[in-house]
Amino acid sequence: MSAINIVSPNGMLGYGYPRESFERAFQQKVHGIVVDAGSTDAGPHKLGAGQSIVSKRAVKKDLEYMFEKGIPANIPIIIGSAGGAGARPHVEATIDIVNEIIREQKYEAKLAVIWADFEKESIINSLADNKIKPLSKNIPQLTEEAIVETRSIVAQMGHEPIVDALREGADIIICGRAYDPSPFAAIGIYHGMNEGLSYHLGKILECGALCAEPGTTKDSILGSIYQDSFTVQSLNPDRTCTKTSVAAHTFYEKEHPYLLKGPGFELDLSECSFTEKSPGVIEVRNSQYKKSTKTFVKLEGARQTSFRTFVIAGVRDPLLLQKLDQVEKEVLVQVKSYFSEIPETDYQINFYHYGKNAVMGDKEPDTFGGHEVGVMFEVLAVTQEMANSICANLRSTFLHYGYEGRKSTAGNLAFPFAPSDVVFGPVYEFSIYHLLEIEANPFKTEWMGVNKK
Repeated sequence: MSAINIVSPNGMLGYGYPRESFERAFQQKVHGIVVDAGSTDAGPHKLGAGQSIVSKRAVKKDLEYMFEKGIPANIPIIIGSAGGAGARPHVEATIDIVNEIIREQKYEAKLAVIWADFEKESIINSLADNKIKPLSKNIPQLTEEAIVETRSIVAQMGHEPIVDALREGADIIICGRAYDPSPFAAIGIYHGMNEGLSYHLGKILECGALCAEPGTTKDSILGSIYQDSFTVQSLNPDRTCTKTSVAAHTFYEKEHPYLLKGPGFELDLSECSFTEKSPGVIEVRNSQYKKSTKTFVKLEGARQTSFRTFVIAGVRDPLLLQKLDQVEKEVLVQVKSYFSEIPETDYQINFYHYGKNAVMGDKEPDTFGGHEVGVMFEVLAVTQEMANSICANLRSTFLHYGYEGRKSTAGNLAFPFAPSDVVFGPVYEFSIYHLLEIEANPFKTEWMGVNKK
């Protein structure tokens, strides 16, 4: 059998990609256009709030050219983790964009939507049946209370429901939350290729041209699966895949250097070889797919914890910079004293010093030696009004605080814009980050024929 060719336009739907790069993929037969649209990298907010990671304009722009190349040529197009978090609001927003393009361009397409949402009651029942366990030792045991408080619950689907949709002749497949490599692996597995090679290639393709040098998620990459190997190559002549860049990306976002757990399997890459088959074309062999005795899917859920208001300002006074931590402690005492009627358990105040250890905190090896610092005051509270009120008082107290040695009374903070206080809104946390044991496919597929009889 000849190669099964899969093009990944970019590392995230809506990030954009050069049309010229994508076009080069079609110099050979392409069997699938697959794009990842989601991640938990940005935290729990998008899942909890039901909002997309990128704009509608960007998603539509990316999809329009994929459809132009894919639909007339009967090349299946797969979108993984639609809308960012892959829950119902995200999937429905993606369906609207897809249908809009199809109507405008008068395409005919058979659309499969694979939902990844779970009802709270079913998760509670699974918890009672001891079918749920923490993803890692750092995650607490799941409780019924946490489930009830969670707004949206999704699970990462594997390749199986996607392959089923391909077998039913889907032109476009919109997946809810998916294990990132699964939509890519589904193309190879559907065509009878080795599961290990298909998943390893999917692990690399999911991030677009991040496996090339220079790496980026905003460019296209081509993967080709053979009976005993696969190859990866950049579609942009300004980028090159190397043995090192492809092997390095194999280790990307993994807790173990060569074992990668997925829904119902483990990928063993300990015997893999990486060879430059021709300039810029990297061949990979010996990716081993080991089916697990039990199938677990990763559950993700987010619940609201508080409301946030924050202020960003600059500090330039060298005297204040020398005693910034001390001043903040004294300001904090004044603010808490002023709001003594509010239980301290109802709010939290955080200080961040950008330019002075804001990223690594006390883990930084060197002492601060700069001439200015960007400070951020963050207030988390049980209501938005409370967060706004405390943040306003915190800002004004710090602005006019008379620390020892201060020469100017005009103010301690330089605000880049007005109003200075930013009302963020609800704050979410991952309340469910656990594994669910399943025995049958729990992901439901809905079919939508658009302009197609």
